[in-house]
Amino acid sequence: MKLTLRIWRQSGPRDKGRLVEYEVDDISSHSSFLEMLDVLNERLIERGEAPVAFDHDCREGICGSCGMMINGMAHGPQALTATCQLHMREFQDGDVLQIEPWRSAAFPVVKDLVVNRSAFDRVIEAGGYISVSTGAAPEANLFPVAKENADAAFDAAACIGCGACVAQCPNGAAQLFTSAKAGHLGSLPQGQTERPSRAVRMVEAMEDEGFGYCSNYRECEAVCPKGISVDWIARLNRDFLKAKATGVRGDR
Repeated sequence: MKLTLRIWRQSGPRDKGRLVEYEVDDISSHSSFLEMLDVLNERLIERGEAPVAFDHDCREGICGSCGMMINGMAHGPQALTATCQLHMREFQDGDVLQIEPWRSAAFPVVKDLVVNRSAFDRVIEAGGYISVSTGAAPEANLFPVAKENADAAFDAAACIGCGACVAQCPNGAAQLFTSAKAGHLGSLPQGQTERPSRAVRMVEAMEDEGFGYCSNYRECEAVCPKGISVDWIARLNRDFLKAKATGVRGDR
């Protein structure tokens, strides 16, 4: 395959950045998208040019490290697929691909396609955990959990925190990520004690980080590589409003 790549190049947070065009050929349709970028980088290094910086780790769609906008779509054109699991057979010979980093004020660009997603870490630190004593491992295994609740918790826990939901949202909202993390714990009996305060703490942390507000565009759900439903957002909103109405504070 021969492709034209228009890639966002930005040397650092203070650099203005720009799109740079590259031509690449001899790309196998069986290679992954990141392997295609590896080929480009090898050729750039051979020419004495700086390689394109991009995040990756597991390359199995489970760590959430990879992520970039491909022709305006977070993670590219294939549904329920992270960038690292995207293959070049999804594209045609001669295609022009515009590749950009996540665009959000809460995710500042570090270099090229790499953004700082530590805002997600701080939202998790605000309430994405269970601090009450739940006993040792044997007690956890003996605690009955209804299958419906276990399935719901597993669905929410599938969120890999990649940031695609924020990148695709016109408002840069992080409600899908936050609601999945809160909903995972709130679906289990061990997470009920802190459920109201968790909702307040995580929503307030999300707002402090500068994420936008949810306007029900549902773009987040459309691009989520793990198929997280916006139903979790409605659940978080209910928990948050109920907690505020009963005087629960989000002291952190």
